[in-house]
Amino acid sequence: QVQLVESGGGLVQPGGSLRLSCTHSKIIFSIYAMRWYRQPPGKQRELVATITSSGGTYYADSAKGRFTISRDNAKNTVYLQMNSLKPEDTAVYYCNVDLMTYSGGSYHREADYWGQGTQVTVSS
Repeated sequence: QVQLVESGGGLVQPGGSLRLSCTHSKIIFSIYAMRWYRQPPGKQRELVATITSSGGTYYADSAKGRFTISRDNAKNTVYLQMNSLKPEDTAVYYCNVDLMTYSGGSYHREADYWGQGTQVTVSS
């Protein structure tokens, strides 16, 4: 089991920046993906950014050019740097990890875990 703890959320003015952190327990799988999701008020949860165990990154269109996902393996922490924040970025942000194996030419999800979420509010 992997424990995930998010931090860094808060209230910020439009155009401002925040850096979210997701500190996790040790991951023993060699193949995994760390993701940031968000859930705006009254809406469904949506994927924001992904970083894989091999270092590949993916961003939702809404995050491209403004958000950066990164990790510090020595600290067991994944970050989401958010710049040029907009009111529509207001949401609860969740950290997620997918643990995977590879066999038969394809990847298989073995387990996934979620953090408790951190609130980001963008408002003047």
